[in-house]
Amino acid sequence: MKRSKTILKDERFALTIDRLCHQLIEKYDDFANTCLIGIQEGGVLMADRINRRLVDILGGESIEYGKLDITFYRDDFRTRTKPLKASSTELDFVIEGKKVILVDDVLYTGRSVHAAMTALQHYGRPNHVELLVMVDRRFKRDLPIQPDYVGLTIDAFDETYVKVEWAEIDKKDQIILKA
Repeated sequence: MKRSKTILKDERFALTIDRLCHQLIEKYDDFANTCLIGIQEGGVLMADRINRRLVDILGGESIEYGKLDITFYRDDFRTRTKPLKASSTELDFVIEGKKVILVDDVLYTGRSVHAAMTALQHYGRPNHVELLVMVDRRFKRDLPIQPDYVGLTIDAFDETYVKVEWAEIDKKDQIILKA
């Protein structure tokens, strides 16, 4: 049986989301020519939360927001033993010339983010792309990809699994390490 440990939950989880939102506001102010894009599936849960919180903080101003499926852009797409299930891409705007904030829940090897950047090119050429993640597992990177905004850094050298749980699905907001 695997051991698990909760490392962030409840109020601290909410504070982390707020901190990330305020960092974005400091840089982007009114979010003119800027969009928020969540990577399906875990990144969309994170991006949904960030988007809702930003709208609250900004007094109801909406931000261009989309969801990006990377299933067919993954480098392991054809090598999986079980078929991958694609999610929907929901981008009702062109990203040409925009500043894109790409959102994922956990940055591990960097392969999902690489696939997302490739997929983005099919929707236009962004002016600038930044990466926001809830968890950065910085010691297991396969590709030279670094986040611009990080909720929590976890330095696990082994094969410890990091799970971000969301109240909307898991009934609790928390980050769990499973060894």
